[in-house]
Amino acid sequence: MPRGVKRITGLILALAMFSMFPILAMAEYGVNFPQPASDGAQDIYDIHMLTMRIATALLIIVFCFVIYSILKHRKSKGFQADQGFHKTWFGQWAWVLVPALVLGVDLTIAGSAQVVLEKLWLVPKTENLMDVKVIGHQWWWEFEYLDHEVKVESRFVPKEKSGDDYLRAVDNHLVLPTNTKIRFLHTSADVLHAFWVPELGFKKDAIPGYITETWSELTREGIFRGQCAEICGTWHSRMPIVVEAVSPEKFKQWVKDQKAVEVAAMAEAESDKVWSLDELMEKGKGLYDNKCGACHQVGGQGLPPAFPALKGSKIATGPLADHLKLVLNGKEGTAMQPWSQLNDLEIAAIVTYERNAWENNTGDLVQPADVKAVRK
Repeated sequence: MPRGVKRITGLILALAMFSMFPILAMAEYGVNFPQPASDGAQDIYDIHMLTMRIATALLIIVFCFVIYSILKHRKSKGFQADQGFHKTWFGQWAWVLVPALVLGVDLTIAGSAQVVLEKLWLVPKTENLMDVKVIGHQWWWEFEYLDHEVKVESRFVPKEKSGDDYLRAVDNHLVLPTNTKIRFLHTSADVLHAFWVPELGFKKDAIPGYITETWSELTREGIFRGQCAEICGTWHSRMPIVVEAVSPEKFKQWVKDQKAVEVAAMAEAESDKVWSLDELMEKGKGLYDNKCGACHQVGGQGLPPAFPALKGSKIATGPLADHLKLVLNGKEGTAMQPWSQLNDLEIAAIVTYERNAWENNTGDLVQPADVKAVRK
């Protein structure tokens, strides 16, 4: 074998071996799509693999032509470039043949993709369809199980509590049954959001004032993580989604447990009990850390200017009535949203905590009856 050929062959082999190191190094990172958990996601995965197979085959063919040309037409063999190639039959018709072949490949992929898209967009007409309303907020998710009269609020878990799952863990999962057709109704309470869980097989925008729909049927149990896929503001990254797929039997029990918790919480809030400062502070800390700490920080220092500090603030140490109205009604033109969906006890506990934590020490104690009076 001529020295020039040996040199080029050795270089190609060296480059091939070197290129394998990144692949081996990333083998544990799951560079492919996650394992599908629905038929729709499986269809998307199959199209992805079809595309990769076609792309790989084309890449091998092109590389074979390139390597052959390098070895056959190299200058060291005295090869002279053909100055009239563009006048040959192939040189003239290649401008038509090559785009036609590429278009044929594209149509092969697009034909399969169109079928899958229609399958995802068209919700099946069936009597056993379960409806879940997905509402995006800045920056948390609200899930309403319309057929079961259950509502779940889902927020990200701070780093000190989530550990390795930081920005991927939430306090309350979206629990769904397997082998059940589920229609998702998407909307937003403020700005554009997008519900995206890869294993479910779709991504759908949540648009204020509109309701869009998709559907899915989970084929296996497990925990599947997603994210808001629409840039929705400062803390867009703090809108993870965690779907927990369980058997229909476990889901029925979960619904019963959720209703029992809601009934107990409502009964507690509507009771005539007079709460002590210690009781309200303990309850208020848990509620504040969960619902308010993301913006105003657990230590009350806030993230100015978007999220003002509550420690030593005029709101948390000023007139109590103004504080209650702000929490209940929010403030237009800012990220402070109304919290009127919370019951009177929850509002009372949060406001009491904010007025007595972080050395605010106002001594104010808010009872559920005080909140009820301000709501009117």
